[in-house]
Amino acid sequence: MDEKAFQDYYTEDVSHCYGCGRLNDEGLHIKSYWDGDGSVARFTPKACHMASPGFVYGGLIASLIDCHGTGTAAAASYRFEGRTMDTEPKLRFVTASLKVDYLLPTPLGVELTARGEVKSVGKRKAVVAVEVIAGGKVCARGEVVAVRMPDAMRTAQNG
Repeated sequence: MDEKAFQDYYTEDVSHCYGCGRLNDEGLHIKSYWDGDGSVARFTPKACHMASPGFVYGGLIASLIDCHGTGTAAAASYRFEGRTMDTEPKLRFVTASLKVDYLLPTPLGVELTARGEVKSVGKRKAVVAVEVIAGGKVCARGEVVAVRMPDAMRTAQNG
């Protein structure tokens, strides 16, 4: 795939997230892309992401919803401003609120698909609904309220 993921546009100083940071060697490396008006991310859990034999740990599902939601929020904000993700100033969003409803046990050993829908987007905040699908079944639904990353978070590692 030649298309860059939303997270690939994050600057190095904000690319260390456990869920989606490309610079975190131990992280999940979640990658999100546009799929029409919505967004999509795919992730295949490993055995270490187990809750109980055969099922995925709920925290992983929350991480998938969280990082896919904030990535979608950033991409939607660029669209809202009428520009592409490779333009300045760079935007990065963080979670203000995360709600997750677990609908079915999520099976281990299958690819998970996270589908995002932008509910609202403004200058500093976006709301993204995310469904996590495994084997054709919606296993979890979530909503991420994402806000532009505060400057203090960008400079915290430099202080």
